[in-house]
Amino acid sequence: MPLTRRSALLGAVAVAGCARVPTAPPGPRPPITLEAAFAGRAVGAGVFRVPLTGLERRFTARLDGRLRGDRLTVVEDFTYDDGEEVRLTWVFDRAGPGRWTGRREDTVGPAEVVETGTEIRLSYVVDFRSGGDVTRLRFEDVIWFGPDGRVINEAIVSRWGLPVGRVRFEMLRV
Repeated sequence: MPLTRRSALLGAVAVAGCARVPTAPPGPRPPITLEAAFAGRAVGAGVFRVPLTGLERRFTARLDGRLRGDRLTVVEDFTYDDGEEVRLTWVFDRAGPGRWTGRREDTVGPAEVVETGTEIRLSYVVDFRSGGDVTRLRFEDVIWFGPDGRVINEAIVSRWGLPVGRVRFEMLRV
């Protein structure tokens, strides 16, 4: 059977439906909350992958999180492997037990955060700027504590409802 544009699109949609939300590894994990993961100082490294093109962009980051009442502010200083440096600041406000909303300079609307006990789910849309272009991307993150105390963040990045990339970021307290 020949591959048509329609069958290729249907295949991409089927794959997209299976890969919209990342999953934490199975098995027991320590409990985690947004403030336990991000209040204080941490350093980490990560990679952004685009499987379709083979692109990999590595980065390191320094995070400084401060909790004041029901507001958590996290300053993220990223350095990419090509030398680009970016500072982004999350401001999260507690919205109820196990729930937060957040904003960052590049988000479109509020980010939604849900603490499930052993993982944190973070969903948000950003306008990603590169050169003179802006690309709207959706991030679906899952965050958990690794067995050695690392905070692990995995994300699926989508555009127009189709997954286009993955991010894995691991950090340690300093």
